[in-house]
Amino acid sequence: MNDTGNFVIVGSGSNMIWESFNFPADTLLPTQIMSRGGVINSKMSETNFTSGRFQLRMLQDGNLVLNSRDVLSNFAYKAYYSSNTIDVSNSTNAGDQLIFDVTGYMYILKRNGQRFVLTPRETLPSGDYYHRATLSFDGVFTQYYYPKNFTSNTSWSVSWLEPENICGDIIGLEGSGACGFNNVCSLDGARRPKCECPPGLSLLDPNDPYGDCKLNFTTTCDDDVSSYNGELDFVELNKTDWPRSDYVHLDSTNEQECKDSCLNDCLCAVAVHDGNDCWKKKLPLSNGWMNESLNTKAFLKFAKGDLPRHSPPRFPRKKNDQTTLITTGAALLGSSVFVNAILLVVICLGLFLNYHKMARTRNLGDNVAETNLVYFTYKELVQATNEFTDELGRGSFGIVYKGLIRTNSVAVKKLNTRLVEDGEKEFKTEVGDISRTHHKNLVQLLGYCDEGDQRLLVYEYMSNGTLASFLFENNKPSWNQRSHIALGIAKGLWYLHEECTTQIIHCDIKPQNVLLDDYYNPRISDFGLAKLLKMNQSRTNTGIRGTKGYVAPEWFRNTAVTTKVDVYSFGVLLLEIISCRKSLEESESGNECGPVLTDWAWDCYQERTLDVFVANDLEALADYKNLKTFIMVGLWCIQENPSLRPIMRTVVQMLEGVVEVSEPPCPFPLSTTSI
Repeated sequence: MNDTGNFVIVGSGSNMIWESFNFPADTLLPTQIMSRGGVINSKMSETNFTSGRFQLRMLQDGNLVLNSRDVLSNFAYKAYYSSNTIDVSNSTNAGDQLIFDVTGYMYILKRNGQRFVLTPRETLPSGDYYHRATLSFDGVFTQYYYPKNFTSNTSWSVSWLEPENICGDIIGLEGSGACGFNNVCSLDGARRPKCECPPGLSLLDPNDPYGDCKLNFTTTCDDDVSSYNGELDFVELNKTDWPRSDYVHLDSTNEQECKDSCLNDCLCAVAVHDGNDCWKKKLPLSNGWMNESLNTKAFLKFAKGDLPRHSPPRFPRKKNDQTTLITTGAALLGSSVFVNAILLVVICLGLFLNYHKMARTRNLGDNVAETNLVYFTYKELVQATNEFTDELGRGSFGIVYKGLIRTNSVAVKKLNTRLVEDGEKEFKTEVGDISRTHHKNLVQLLGYCDEGDQRLLVYEYMSNGTLASFLFENNKPSWNQRSHIALGIAKGLWYLHEECTTQIIHCDIKPQNVLLDDYYNPRISDFGLAKLLKMNQSRTNTGIRGTKGYVAPEWFRNTAVTTKVDVYSFGVLLLEIISCRKSLEESESGNECGPVLTDWAWDCYQERTLDVFVANDLEALADYKNLKTFIMVGLWCIQENPSLRPIMRTVVQMLEGVVEVSEPPCPFPLSTTSI
């Protein structure tokens, strides 16, 4: 590694075999040269170092350009910056090399020896400085400097950048623009782009604010627009436009005519009005930008019942019945003494009944009051689930149905009658404690219903179903996906065991209780439900909780049940994730067939035949070190002796490679009763 930052491999006779300067990523350093045909790619995002959407290229004709590209095909879109160092009539006047000299001076050297200056001389500081030029993930190419005699508060300073206004300069007929489709770009004080979904839209990938936005509502031409009966309206966005998404241009129109034309056009998603001109735009919207110099008004169409929002959906709380009664009573008082007397009786009766209802709610869930949970009536959830017709799954605690509240899919768990009869206090604890658990690997509780003997819980809906179907029913997931899922589940359990306000032991970890969100991140479900178990039964066979194949041995013995039962179940699940094989295979008659997965895992580990365990999965075998680590962690977790099992915090650290994993002993030296 030499002083310029160039990493060089030298062979015999000091012959240079390879150097990093010939294979730049997103940054150029002093003494580095880019010849015709050279290219650097931006990162995908601030933390994702794969090649992103933007390129700096030295074209064969001598022109230096910045362009966006299609990541999958590598197709380059129209340049949004060009040095214009080409000369068709005189090729010797065209650019030949991009040079970054040792002083930090960057220029294009033409074929005739002349220079096209990129770095203004007045911006280069005098003194001893480091220099670099980076194509950022947001598409801005920037040259920086940094003093070699730095202090703790020193940071990189900008010499120059291109383009000055990427939001306006990147406009083209292809691609999404500086931000993703349907997104809106604006400049911050440092002339860097900011991307923000307009009201009514949300990010397709919540972790990528520069990515595409999806509409929470849109009409299609399969719908009869007239049937909406005025339920469509617009949200107004000033000084905003998507200038490359037009499909109709109307002139001599006012704002209302512009909006009416869009309202009655099923293809129209946005109408933009500027003076007497109206442009109708359809999806997807590209090159969105907001600028104070624009005189436009953009009208984004949405359904009145689906309020525009930037944040994840929040369901409206029901109005306080007591406030409503008081307001109504006050408005009606004054007609006559007799009527007033009747009204006073009605109001008092209403207040009395409401007081008792509120008291009952408080008694049921004092812990609920401090949360953001939404209270639903039973009628609302009957309508939301279409009378409980779309069943997602069922278990000992009840049945889960798919529902739709506004335009948001939810999962509604209807607790069974036996639980309602036996567990008023337990239901209060569940709603109060579960609602205060917040972790990216747990399914979030959104609301609840407590009406008569009906008790229901409303959860986030996970679009990709259960881990069981992902592992065992579809095509085999990649090793990278499987290892990501395993680590996420471990982190979720660590949170439940150690980081919750109240410790939660799941007691039924299995692939059916792990759901996958839009991006296949694992989310543990049904946590907290085991607290409904009366723990004085937990030491007997009649009180065994869990599912066959995942139950820890201590359930069968007169020993205390601790978080280690979850560790055991996770170990079985981890081995399932590694092998894509069920812990117990059953024949059509319901009898077990084939080896028990935990026994087979130990045999394969002992015999050093891990390739057999993963069915010769080439991707997993290419990552052999981590594969072996994961299997060793699984074997530690299924130790028959609970004291030998690691806690979930240690499991996470071992899976991440932070803690070294020692050789596991035989997991089952004792004979164990099976169920």
